[in-house]
Amino acid sequence: MLCQRTIRSVTRTTGVGLHSGRRVEITLRPAAPNTGIVFHRIDLPEPVDLPASAMTVGDTRMASVLQKGDVRVSTVEHLMSACAGLGIDNLHVDLTAEEVPIMDGSAGTFVFLLQSAGIEEQNAPKEFIRVLKPVEVREGEGAAAKWARLEPYDGFALAFSIDFHHPAIDATSNFAEIDFAEHSYIKEIARARTFGFMQDVENLRAAGLARGGSLDNAIVMDEFRVLNSDGLRYEDEFVKHKILDAIGDLYLVGKPLIARYVAHKSGHGMNNQLARALLAQRDAWELATFESKAGAPKAFREDWVTA
Repeated sequence: MLCQRTIRSVTRTTGVGLHSGRRVEITLRPAAPNTGIVFHRIDLPEPVDLPASAMTVGDTRMASVLQKGDVRVSTVEHLMSACAGLGIDNLHVDLTAEEVPIMDGSAGTFVFLLQSAGIEEQNAPKEFIRVLKPVEVREGEGAAAKWARLEPYDGFALAFSIDFHHPAIDATSNFAEIDFAEHSYIKEIARARTFGFMQDVENLRAAGLARGGSLDNAIVMDEFRVLNSDGLRYEDEFVKHKILDAIGDLYLVGKPLIARYVAHKSGHGMNNQLARALLAQRDAWELATFESKAGAPKAFREDWVTA
């Protein structure tokens, strides 16, 4: 049987919120089968639980934000991406502030934390959402058009194209396609960092965003070039980070997808629209389990611990 997974032991670290600029401690704890991934705001007088769900995303400006009343957990996408990449189904996430720490701007630190805690299979079948027919969301027309689509596919693959009209980005590949039957999440995606532009910093900070951003946790560009002294980690790091984000945003449907995701200029908002559209269109998907690894799509037969 292809089984659900959690972590074996408790692990924690501290960091800073990319948008809030606040110091935050994050603790990852094992969770029972069928718990899902649940965030806990333990800094409040009464702790508040926020299950990871596309339906509770309340804000998508520069991040995916879970919201319950006036309680928020921001920037969940990188940790969610790491959980998807390592096949983690069940996890408790304790936070001492309103935002998951940005760490180095990628999912790499979260992959390290999860692997350090140990990954444990549980005696419960892993459930997948298998997409049966295309679901698409779209905005704009012509050159301004952006869209995202999920298609039936025997595995999990993502294709993404970006269009920023910036010399540093245009000098790299603006398209990438990843098929997890052939590619490694850890090697190909996890270390791709978020990115931003110096000229946008003041406007973002005035809007209460990017207060914790720095060269230590993002690729930063002026009008012409990348300012980070160590350059890029991947030749196509910009578009690969958009894929990293999409994996995390889509994992908010609550289960791994058996599907192909194709997008052009999509972001957190459109990814959330797509996830909600899929869940709302009940004839577009079915739940699937596998009695053996051999019966699962190749993308899910590999051992995620060494992916």
